[in-house]
Amino acid sequence: MAGEDAPTELDAVADELYGLPPARFTAVRNTRAQAARKSGDRTLADRITALRRPTASAWAANLLAREHPDDIGPFLRLGEALRQAHQALDGEQLRRLGHRQRELVRALSRQAGRLAADAGHPLSDPAVQEVEQTLHAALADPDAGAAFAEGRLTKPLSATVGLTGWAATGHVSDLPRRPPKKKPAEAAEDVERDRRDAERQRRREEAGRAGLQARQAEQEARAREGDAEAAQEDLDAADRRREDAQRRLAALLEQVTEAEEALRTARHDLAQARRRHRDADGAARDARRRAGRAAAHAERLARGLEDES
Repeated sequence: MAGEDAPTELDAVADELYGLPPARFTAVRNTRAQAARKSGDRTLADRITALRRPTASAWAANLLAREHPDDIGPFLRLGEALRQAHQALDGEQLRRLGHRQRELVRALSRQAGRLAADAGHPLSDPAVQEVEQTLHAALADPDAGAAFAEGRLTKPLSATVGLTGWAATGHVSDLPRRPPKKKPAEAAEDVERDRRDAERQRRREEAGRAGLQARQAEQEARAREGDAEAAQEDLDAADRRREDAQRRLAALLEQVTEAEEALRTARHDLAQARRRHRDADGAARDARRRAGRAAAHAERLARGLEDES
């Protein structure tokens, strides 16, 4: 049923939305919610509608986590090493790791800025500072790190008490508070468990994205098949029109041939009639002249007879 598929569908939609530039988020979210509502899954539609648009800095942090996952794992392991050094009060280790922390935060924040600019949405200076703030929070607490690695932040994370506590706002769902301090061995086990959970979550998200892409590809294929069928119908109709036009053209050509033959006959008859008219007119003029001469002769003869009498 729709409700049973809702978590997977929601994960897939959330993955899609939090990978988009903020300017496109709302329109695509509303489209996905409307599609879920039309399919009859009002619960999924409401959950999609509840997803919040990310700020520019949260989007850039999400982009960083999504585009460079291989850099995020070592970065979060640095956070675990920092927390262990802090718990052990290892000053030398803290200084060494703190220097590494500053280098990585600067490098990753610059990388996030480049990704945002390449996507056509360069970050302002305050937004870059918020990305750095999010990176520090991800180092300060494993839950914040997991939220950052998931790539679904809506607002920047904030580390409020150095490496011992944090206040996070902005995950796609409410983030749990950090559990009480544990022994280093227990913390290491938790880190490994978190790593496995994060890997399973990544695979679930990847499967969700693959499923969404497969459904989209199927919809695209069906649409293209519909276009092909419509094009075939247009082709058949055009071919029928061509055949009809050819038949009409053949009939017209036959009529033209007949008309040309009739025209040649008419021209021949006209030429003969003109010749007959010319001959008859000449003969008529000759006869008229002969008649005139005969009448004049007769008149002369008549006058001669009158004179004799």
